[in-house]
Amino acid sequence: MSYTFNVGGFTLNIGRDQLLGLLLAGLALKAVLAVRRARAQVPAPPILPATNKAGDAEKEPKALRYGAAKEGGAWDATGPGYLPDPDPLLDFDLSMATLRDYVYVNKVLRYPYFQTMAHQPLHINDWIEIDKEYQWYLDQKARVIKEQGRVVVDSLPENDAACTELLETLVDYLPKRYPTLFDAIPSENPGPVPNGIHNRVTGETFTNISDLKGIDALMVVTRLVKDDFLMGREREDGKVYLVGGVIVFPGSYLLSEKIGQPLHQLHAHVPHFNKMLASVERTMVRFAPDRPFERCSWWVADDRELFWHNIISNDVREDLHPKDMFLRFDHQTFRKLPKTKGIMFGVHPVLKRMEDLADNPLVPALLAKIHTDSDETLMKYKSVAKYQHKLVPYLQLLTEQQIAKGLIKCVHSLEGCSAWSDRTDRREDIENVVNFREHPNAGEAWKGTAALSS
Repeated sequence: MSYTFNVGGFTLNIGRDQLLGLLLAGLALKAVLAVRRARAQVPAPPILPATNKAGDAEKEPKALRYGAAKEGGAWDATGPGYLPDPDPLLDFDLSMATLRDYVYVNKVLRYPYFQTMAHQPLHINDWIEIDKEYQWYLDQKARVIKEQGRVVVDSLPENDAACTELLETLVDYLPKRYPTLFDAIPSENPGPVPNGIHNRVTGETFTNISDLKGIDALMVVTRLVKDDFLMGREREDGKVYLVGGVIVFPGSYLLSEKIGQPLHQLHAHVPHFNKMLASVERTMVRFAPDRPFERCSWWVADDRELFWHNIISNDVREDLHPKDMFLRFDHQTFRKLPKTKGIMFGVHPVLKRMEDLADNPLVPALLAKIHTDSDETLMKYKSVAKYQHKLVPYLQLLTEQQIAKGLIKCVHSLEGCSAWSDRTDRREDIENVVNFREHPNAGEAWKGTAALSS
């Protein structure tokens, strides 16, 4: 079927399908015109002043992420890719100072226990922690450095500038966070970094710190903080290498054996690390100066020799009571230096005596469970076989004592209830050890971040 039209003396014959197509095209054109008219009625955005500074958009301040539901002080700080100042501890008393309780912080103790980064955002207040054992740590550092030299403090030439920046970062941070312990020495020409620092605890003063580089800068670092620092750098092959650092309290390895190695070689002996390698390398390369993070690891030591624990090379002494063993936590912080792009991997070793776990609800039960039910390869890496026969029975005893004291309870409160009975109804409370942080008797002091500021 076709239609005939006379237009201006011309005769057009159009089929039905062609006519339908023209109608649809007309409707589409009408819709487009309507949209254009609607847009024309919207006010134009204001014209912004032109700028002649390249890259200004990249320098716009952005909010710093420290975790959810945190308010006040440094939590709300913003900055152009850098970290804010820490909150000052104006009434800090070194003789009474304690650390966050790493039994609870960073989820370092967990079940099932397996190898994982388990990291979280680091609040600037928690980067450097100082407690009443500060002087002891510094004295131990000085002794080990005198004995070991470049075995524990060393740096490759490519890391010289990063060592300076690490020292400058600490000299800027410490007087702001701990004004009762440190004084900043201002520069003659005011700038972003003080000329030096005075340590009121040791009586030492260090000036012209920006002129120090490499090992000279790192030696000053050893006189300021308890922390060790491993320093990494991305090379042209895209991999991160250990290029220097202060590793005085490694416990089980030596800087002199590791310096110059890439990440995969550094962690070759760590069980299952190959599964995490790609993710870890990507994180180390990509994270920004205003996105620091922290994690924590643990293992069992048989003395306070932070440089090299006896258990690494020898068996545990038969006369050593398990209550005198230590749960060693390594608080690990990761920051990227904004000028040199060096990677700072801070390690603060913290020792907690086993007998001090007696009043931590469910924690002895959790530790016993980790030791008996976890990956065999991972437990071998932690030298568990050297001490398990002593420690696990002691942890079980502490759990029985917690039940007897009413600190924890078996769900059905059966007479003669034993936490280690095979009966299911008597073990229900113990099987809930994974939730030990939420136990009503766990207390409040450990909770939250930046605990020292409270």
